[in-house]
Amino acid sequence: MAPNANRRRKPADPRLQSLISAQVSRRRLLGGAGGLGLAGLLAACGTSGTGAGSSGSAAALTPAEDVSADEAVVNWANWTLYLDYDDATKKYPSLEAFMDDSGIKVNYSEDVDGNDSYYGKVQAQLSRGQDIGQDIVTLTDYMASRLIRQGYTQELDRANIPNAENLLANLKDVDFDPGRTHSLTWQSGFAGIAWNKEKVPGGLASVSDLWKPELKGRVAVLDEMRDTMGLLMLEQGVDISGDWGADEFGNAADVLAEQIANGQIRQVKGNSYKEDLVSEDALAVIGWSGDITQLNFEEGDKWEFAIPEAGGTLWSDNMLVPIGATHKSNAEQLMNYYYDPEVAATVAAYVNYICPVEGAREAMEGIDPSLVDNPLIFPTDEFLSNVSIFRTLDSGEENEFSSIFSGAIGV
Repeated sequence: MAPNANRRRKPADPRLQSLISAQVSRRRLLGGAGGLGLAGLLAACGTSGTGAGSSGSAAALTPAEDVSADEAVVNWANWTLYLDYDDATKKYPSLEAFMDDSGIKVNYSEDVDGNDSYYGKVQAQLSRGQDIGQDIVTLTDYMASRLIRQGYTQELDRANIPNAENLLANLKDVDFDPGRTHSLTWQSGFAGIAWNKEKVPGGLASVSDLWKPELKGRVAVLDEMRDTMGLLMLEQGVDISGDWGADEFGNAADVLAEQIANGQIRQVKGNSYKEDLVSEDALAVIGWSGDITQLNFEEGDKWEFAIPEAGGTLWSDNMLVPIGATHKSNAEQLMNYYYDPEVAATVAAYVNYICPVEGAREAMEGIDPSLVDNPLIFPTDEFLSNVSIFRTLDSGEENEFSSIFSGAIGV
């Protein structure tokens, strides 16, 4: 999957350069290590979620009429801290460049706090083929799988996304979307443990360390089942990518329920767990790699992220066009833009998640050379050896395990 050595990069867009000096200083917070080694990563990246062939498909829905030719607009729902942002201008430099070049206005919103909570808000409209007000939604593999399986997404016109050929090879054909006909990877990343370095001076090495008496009531965990349960199961010696079932899942759920009931875990949250870290209501968390880097830049170098000794989880988020979206062609033009290696590298330099675009590593040389060997963006085989993908669930398992998880967290 080596990037094309003959690729010629155009000079950096000056509108993207406004972020570079900030990126360079902020990235001093992270050390780089090793060389590029993505083969092990991306065989796994697309396998989390319900398989495309699972039961539960909805009756065929009709895609909305595309009015892109008449309305130069695209609406995009994403997670927080997931796009390059300039604190001085309060704008997203890469989006500004896209709007200038294309004439398309992008209404960008950080509406996704959790996959399940977001799905709960829009499922009724999606099931009727209605417009949810978004032309692109960014959801994790298992939720992307669910929307595709249920017929809630539109098929992409790859003629409008020629840069999609830059998708890393092992992401091009995933089990929930063979041939990538309905989705494109936005970023991939890790779930692990993080803590306030001043308040937890000895640091943490394992998920079990979250249960230390001195952290009672100051721990938050993710409401993303596959990440929180994945780390708990790994702690119990379960290969979450392999052959396991209800017994193993139930054992981990028992630990989670116990730590919530006894007050050790303060809250189970989506993306907003970051607010608890900033307020110091939480001193230690199960969290996401890029979030901690973002917080360290925005709030001071206060937190440490680590993959637990027993292992962490690996996941991908994906861009999809909802069935009722009315600006599909504009959405595809935006997707194409973000699959340009230089633009992809600009985003990766800010968000510090795994970049899915071939050629971005070379482009990073001109943006921030210190990130070229950063394992959080371009992971090494050694780094990847301690992370796993939560295995594919069929629809029956998803329902069963989701119910157990909801019971454990009291939802």
